[in-house]
Amino acid sequence: MATNEQVIRALYQAAEVQDVKKFVSLFADSGYFYDVSAGRKYHGNEIGRTVEIYATAFPDMHRELHDFHVSGDVVVVELSLNGTHRGPLELPAGTIPATGREIHAPCCDVFKLKDGKVQSFHCYTAATILLGQLGVLTNLEAALTHPPVK
Repeated sequence: MATNEQVIRALYQAAEVQDVKKFVSLFADSGYFYDVSAGRKYHGNEIGRTVEIYATAFPDMHRELHDFHVSGDVVVVELSLNGTHRGPLELPAGTIPATGREIHAPCCDVFKLKDGKVQSFHCYTAATILLGQLGVLTNLEAALTHPPVK
């Protein structure tokens, strides 16, 4: 039986090659993917939508895995999401058209496994950094130049 780290490495590999079926197969029947920054949970075959969304928006998406921290059935991975925004990025709040800009967004993923299957996958993407790199946070700078309201 594969170690928990090997299962998670296989999950990332499936995402890299956009093998949605393999990606979903690594989850338990009751497992889920939680995109924390987007505030959305995916269950069942819908879990594969996360791979499709990023593959559409960033066809050259590469997940650079920096550090693995394994403690029993919990695996924490520090990584960065890298790619060029060449397609629409679907978010719960709407769709961002392609900007042609590169992203190098830090991310931390927390997995809980049982019997070699992913029970939960919480993805903590640094959304403000990602959106800033896409150039869609242009009004944030104006907001920061004002003193805080008391």
